[in-house]
Amino acid sequence: MGVSLSQVDLHIHTTASDGIYTPSEVVRMALSAGLRVIAITDHDTLAGVPEAQEAARGLPLEVIPGVEVNSEGDWGDLHFLGYYVSLEAESLRGRLRAMREARVTRAQKMVARLNQMGMPITWEEVRAIAGGDTVGRPHIAQALVNRGYVGTTREAFQRFIGRQGPAYFPRLKLTPPEVIRAITAAGGVPVIAHPAHSGAAAVSRIPEFVEYGLRGVEVYYPHHSLEDVEMLLGLCRKFDLIATGGSDFHGGGVGHAPTVGAVHVPWECVARLRAARRNPSAAPHV
Repeated sequence: MGVSLSQVDLHIHTTASDGIYTPSEVVRMALSAGLRVIAITDHDTLAGVPEAQEAARGLPLEVIPGVEVNSEGDWGDLHFLGYYVSLEAESLRGRLRAMREARVTRAQKMVARLNQMGMPITWEEVRAIAGGDTVGRPHIAQALVNRGYVGTTREAFQRFIGRQGPAYFPRLKLTPPEVIRAITAAGGVPVIAHPAHSGAAAVSRIPEFVEYGLRGVEVYYPHHSLEDVEMLLGLCRKFDLIATGGSDFHGGGVGHAPTVGAVHVPWECVARLRAARRNPSAAPHV
């Protein structure tokens, strides 16, 4: 995978959700890239964490248990990352289970609608593409590509399954307070994911999210400009939030970093997360 720009990557997906590499393969890639700390942050599932931690056992690589949870409101789609969450916390596991089940129902409706539109794909092939616990629109998009109905997954989103597309269905909506509090209740550190990439509304609501218990901001991200980074660091200083970062690696998919460790993440990010884990009531100052 080449030489990493960083020793830290706190945003990585695996086959447990919509990544294309298994947790064990991701661990091998991380070691090859010179990483020393990674976080497995699959969508709505913790299923990939135990395999990754087992694969890293005895090796110079820490695997932080994490998760990425979507939230929706009038302002659109926001994502939150939870770090050092307990794998046994039933409150969080129950919410994630409900979200995965809702994703399946939503995906089945999309498949049925696409069939009605003259683009037959089967639920079985979508599930085969997904592989893990989480089934989502990227897997439907890939099925459309495989069938030759579109040339790219981006085209599938733009024409059919994006928010304004004819085969789009809304998903189960958890509010930001629900997501933040669920992560906190599971012993985790809640962080808003790629807010500048998500849009101005995400950034403008950070002060509100702090009131709900937000502890950090994903500052270092492939699609954040230098200006974005400086602006987000300013917010971290103002509200005493932890700056984190990661590649959002999925395995070379459209719009994502091509390799683990592709974004430089300062080691201080890990130190602050560890401190917040030890002292959940207050994080150290920047």
